This record gives sequence, C-alpha cells and structure tokens, in this order.
Amino acid sequence: MTLKVFADRMSQPCRAVILFCKLNRIDFEEVNIDLFKRQHLSPEFAEINPLKQVPAIVDGRFRLFESHAILIYLACAFPGVADHWYPADLSKQAKIHSVLDWHHLNLRYGAMTYVINTTLGPALGRPANPEAAAKAKKKLDSSLSTIESVWLKGSGKFLLGSYQPSIADLSLVCEIMQLEVLDEKDRATILSPYKKVQQWIEDTKTSTQPHFDDVNGILFRAKAKFQKQRENEKTKGISNATLHSKM
Repeated sequence: MTLKVFADRMSQPCRAVILFCKLNRIDFEEVNIDLFKRQHLSPEFAEINPLKQVPAIVDGRFRLFESHAILIYLACAFPGVADHWYPADLSKQAKIHSVLDWHHLNLRYGAMTYVINTTLGPALGRPANPEAAAKAKKKLDSSLSTIESVWLKGSGKFLLGSYQPSIADLSLVCEIMQLEVLDEKDRATILSPYKKVQQWIEDTKTSTQPHFDDVNGILFRAKAKFQKQRENEKTKGISNATLHSKM
C-alpha cells in the first residue's frame, strides 16, 4: 500500500516530511489537510491523529504523528535512504536527536510564535499581539545564535559539522523558511546578524534542489499575498488620513 502523508504545506514540519520523501524517492500520496479551513479538527482526521495535528502518516496499518518521529521512521523503514540522513551509528543518531529535541522549545517556539503574532494572525483577521511577538523574537534571536555558535560548529557545511544534510537540517531549515512570509525588511533584520546560519540555509537549499523550491513554493505565494494586503492597508490608511484632514 502507498504511504499516505497528511499535511498542509503551510506547516513547517509538514514541509520537512514531504521534502524528505521527495529527496529519497519514497512513493507517497499527499493528502491535504487545510489548516485555515480547520480540517485537522474533523472527526475523520482525528481517527488518523487523535491530537488533531499535522503531519501524520499512514503506512499500511501503521499510523504515526509528530514530524521528528515520522522522519526517523521514514529513514529507517524505506530502502535506499542514504545513511547521512539518519546514520546507523548510534552516537551520530544521538547527536541528531539532541538537535531535534532542542528544536521544539527553542527555534520552533520562537519562529512560529513570532510569525503568528506579526503576520499569519492578522492575515486571518486576528489582532496582532506585539507583546507576544517581542517575547518570541527574543527566543528566535537566541535560537539563531545557538545554531550559529553550537550546532554549526565543525568543518562541514551542515548541522553538527556534517558534510551532508541530515533530517535535523531539514527540520530546522523548514522552520526558518517560515520567516519568508514576513515583511522583507523584518526578515532581513532578524537573519542579518547570523552569517553562518544564512550560508547554511543556502547550502541546504542547494543540496536539496529542485524539491526544496517546489515544497516551499507555498511560502513565496503567501508572502506575495501578505505583502499585497499590507500595501492595501497602508494605502487605505493614507486615504483615510487624507479624508480626515479635509474634514
């Protein structure tokens, strides 16, 4: 039976799983679960993942959720996956786990919370939360600094000093790619102090093309949409200010 991946490409962890499958030529059916339409809360999807989150997979009778667990399973269960993604060496596996465990409460928290409270929330009609955004930005800055000074130490281009990418690289780079939906000046301000991080992003992109651009294309389309919304709101604000000044 064909592997089924339940995902929404606007979700960072979903993109990591889809990208891994494409890079390793794993035959799979992508089942779209639209988060904006709240399809993840449906009773049907709850039968796949009772936590009602994406991504989730069904491989025959086996069901699994949580992106890091999925990536590890895929790397081990499917033939032909290169060892560098999730090495057989236990010490190398443990180091990859250390990055993935750190990711959830640091980079993921900072990036996701910042994007939601500055861009995605307002785009969905929710008020921006400057206080939550400021707190998240501190965590995001701290996380990028840790990647720069800790996880990118070593002679290799990739995390943990590796010369080839692992599942940790995919998970973390897809998280940072979420910043693409921000205003370009805001994104540049966040990333500009971290030259090694920027180079690592480019190296990971290059090593995973053409699938990287395909899987992350939804972000570039969303960015253009949000930018247009911001421009319309700015124009509307100027028009209203002009109108009031004439009254």
